[in-house]
Amino acid sequence: MNWQERIIIDPDILVGKPVVKGTRLAVEFIVDLLAQGWSEADILRNYPGLTREDIQACLSYASAVLRAEKVYPLKV
Repeated sequence: MNWQERIIIDPDILVGKPVVKGTRLAVEFIVDLLAQGWSEADILRNYPGLTREDIQACLSYASAVLRAEKVYPLKV
């Protein structure tokens, strides 16, 4: 899955948050719905402009961001 084909970042859309191409639905919003227990079918039913591939692209994008994140341990 090449998320770059479906996820865009445009400063004129949602202040540059990553969104599903052709929508104003942020990746963060879709991932939050899944985290709240929404199924893929629930999301597609409520947001008919989305596809299964869009949802998968959101997850792939989130995974890529986390993989690239640098973590610095804090001493407490």
